[in-house]
Amino acid sequence: MTTLTFHKYQGTGNDFVMLDDRARQFDEHNHALVRHLCDRRLGVGADGLVLLRNHPEFDFEMVYFNADGYVGSMCGNGSRCTVAFAKQLGVIQDKVRFQAADGPHDAHIDADGLVHLRMHDVLGQQEIEDHGVFLDTGSPHLVRFMPSSSLVDLNVFAEGRAIRYSDLFREKGTNVNFVEAPAAADQPWQVRTYERGVEDETMSCGTGVTAVALAASRRGASSPVHLRTRGGDLRVSFEPRPDGTFTNVYLIGPARRVYGGTIDV
Repeated sequence: MTTLTFHKYQGTGNDFVMLDDRARQFDEHNHALVRHLCDRRLGVGADGLVLLRNHPEFDFEMVYFNADGYVGSMCGNGSRCTVAFAKQLGVIQDKVRFQAADGPHDAHIDADGLVHLRMHDVLGQQEIEDHGVFLDTGSPHLVRFMPSSSLVDLNVFAEGRAIRYSDLFREKGTNVNFVEAPAAADQPWQVRTYERGVEDETMSCGTGVTAVALAASRRGASSPVHLRTRGGDLRVSFEPRPDGTFTNVYLIGPARRVYGGTIDV
């Protein structure tokens, strides 16, 4: 039996088990162990697990696993939490350049403790008939705009799962975001997300709200876009290009340590 030291972080309710793996002792191929640590009854409990590792060219490397035990694609909230974790460990101060699943990212922590994560440029959006708008923000996302007052009672698990496993997305899967436009310009866009890999609704999804903000820009939303998830508020700033792509995309929000401890595995 081995004792692991862990830290629990959350970014607007999207929660993660964080491991300091700079000594590279964690077996990343042990999918059952990752699932166990993310299990909310038998382990620590989280939407995903993150290894923080040394990297020869960057401040650190982030290795992200979904709760299903397998390495995932880019995770926006997980990245913001890893930046906060790296500062806690003394690996960085307030500015960082790190390696993630989709390549290098820059980030900084402002005076209010909010993490500003620069995302990669996004190549516009694809309209998919009868489904919504598809974008890749480091992870694949379908954005479906919903009628007013429909999100409260929506069965996100059932509706999201049906789309995620539909014939259209069966090969690679997709995350699914259900969005409600604000009644007034000074109010936030409401977002609920079904996440691939977690295979359930999560309290928040960073790459998801990024996709929503960019899709909403075609419906009158201007940067920065204020978005509200079940776990809290996020902002996304960006610059649209004439060719339909987006650059200088930033995901902005809190990332907080919840607790730390040890677990025998």
